Amino acid sequence: MERSAQRLGRALVVIVDDRAAHGEHEDTSGPLVQELLEEAGFIVDGVVLVHADTVAIRNALNTAVIGGVDLVITVGGTGVSPRDVTPDATLGVLDRPIPGIGEALRSSGLAAGAIDAGISRGLVGVSGSTLVVNLAGSRAAVRDGMATLSSLVPYVIDQLSGLDES
Repeated sequence: MERSAQRLGRALVVIVDDRAAHGEHEDTSGPLVQELLEEAGFIVDGVVLVHADTVAIRNALNTAVIGGVDLVITVGGTGVSPRDVTPDATLGVLDRPIPGIGEALRSSGLAAGAIDAGISRGLVGVSGSTLVVNLAGSRAAVRDGMATLSSLVPYVIDQLSGLDES
């Protein structure tokens, strides 16, 4: 993700964490993702905290898509516990899945020792003209996931915006 902010566009971060949404602990993943996105050249519209609830997650994603962001990164809720519903909510928002990116995130995360990334059910796909990416919740999974996305995201955004059709 080494292009200018104008070229890469706008992003939103959605943190799925019951305890952070209740104010029981401070979210540290959101600021990390925001920092990494800004370093990559995105304008970050904000970090939204939501409960691990399918409707709340879907509403946050739909709001981002309607708001015209180019990229939404969700963090958390991708595992196998009953409260891990981020992929289920995301599935209802996606127009077209991009399974290869999700597979790359799982593979690289597991290789880097981020077990939660390796067993993540996270999805990646397109909703309207917005790329939606689910990352596992650990800081290791976030760091590795963002590194894995660095060459893929600009390519997808170019295709979605039609800039590659010159």
